[in-house]
Amino acid sequence: MSDIWTRRRFLGGATSLVLQPQLFAASHTPLTGRFLTHVSVFRVNQIEVTPARSIGQDESPDNSPARLRSRREAFARGCPNGKMTWAISWLALIDQRKEYQEGRRLLASYHDKYGDEITFIPGGYFAPMYDTRENNRQTIHKSLNMISEMVGGKYRPECLVAGFMDAENQRHLAEDEGIHVCQGQIWSQHGIDHGDGDGGICYPYYPSREHYLKPAQGKADFIDSVCLDGWTCDFLSARREGFEGGFNSRLGVGPIEAVGNLGKEVGRREMIETTAAHFDRGHALNGFGWVTGIWEVSVGHDEDLTWWLQALHDRWPDTQVITEGAFGLDWRKHNASNAALNYRFDMKGTGAPGSEKNLEIEWFMNRDFRLGLLHDWTTNSQPLAIDFTRYDLPATEPVGLQREWSLMNVLNQKGTRRQDKPVRLSQLSSEDQHRIYARYPEVKSRA
Repeated sequence: MSDIWTRRRFLGGATSLVLQPQLFAASHTPLTGRFLTHVSVFRVNQIEVTPARSIGQDESPDNSPARLRSRREAFARGCPNGKMTWAISWLALIDQRKEYQEGRRLLASYHDKYGDEITFIPGGYFAPMYDTRENNRQTIHKSLNMISEMVGGKYRPECLVAGFMDAENQRHLAEDEGIHVCQGQIWSQHGIDHGDGDGGICYPYYPSREHYLKPAQGKADFIDSVCLDGWTCDFLSARREGFEGGFNSRLGVGPIEAVGNLGKEVGRREMIETTAAHFDRGHALNGFGWVTGIWEVSVGHDEDLTWWLQALHDRWPDTQVITEGAFGLDWRKHNASNAALNYRFDMKGTGAPGSEKNLEIEWFMNRDFRLGLLHDWTTNSQPLAIDFTRYDLPATEPVGLQREWSLMNVLNQKGTRRQDKPVRLSQLSSEDQHRIYARYPEVKSRA
């Protein structure tokens, strides 16, 4: 894309241990419950793609100590006992202006007072797209040490917040830094912001050494780092390419896309209905539900954060609001490998722009593949496969610097390639049909 749209521009104009044999034993008990993780980003420039280069706007006035206090107080009003994760950028770590010195002291105090997690965000979400793997590895190492010194008491974060992060650096994170959780992909993102990364699983998984979006297939390609999504999005909207049709593919629990674009009433309803897809139907299908979002301090919307957290408590009082690292490590305790992955989602459109109320989308995600089915539930039409991504096939990440980091093979939901046309299940190859029906025999009758 020559004229790259960002989330903000759209709003203004229209996120080791040495491998042990027991890691691959069967897990004992499945993870259960409802979980919410909230990340707030403290930065200087909107998009700090490398330590020495920024391509966004200067946001320092919007990252003042007062804004940090406002965000933490808003979070506490919505969830008094909750813990959140703070991600600090390179420039915010080294800026010697009084405001940033005070900001760093505040973050350290939030760890001491509330148990918040303080970690690093490299590359303004897009580190692999703009810098080499080795440079990013060195930047991450330096920054984690600076954060440990900033917080004190031999503090070490339990996760890295990265937006996108290549497989090799997720391996380094686990083996060299002893950190086993990485918010390392932004699920379904394509044609928006400064990086493309569609093709993965939206719930936790261990990435393959071949590709950060490919779940590890076994011991040979296993990385002991739990890869997490950055934003929970409306599944109907997320199937779109960028702003195709004038809609926002990132619509969901993020304030820019929801409240900022749709207004308070419609936007807040969208945030709750997107949450409900995971805490109601998703919880029933998977045994647990997880909702997450990264809200930059600079964008504000603190009142909406308070409202959302309070609404969650009222409707799902058992929700655990914990740090990114705590959630990832909890999942890791229950999952020694990807062998038991079997995530299922079923969401009807909310009626918000881009989320057609008459449509229903189903997702099936496991170690071997992901499958997306779309149909009109008001007419009980036959489902069309809009995505079939196989993970048993070889995959490679880009060698050089580029914005495209997706994993696409058989069929992709974004429709960006000639082959990406929705088809009936019966139109897939016999081999692929067999693969699907062997795992999900119940969908064969709908072919």
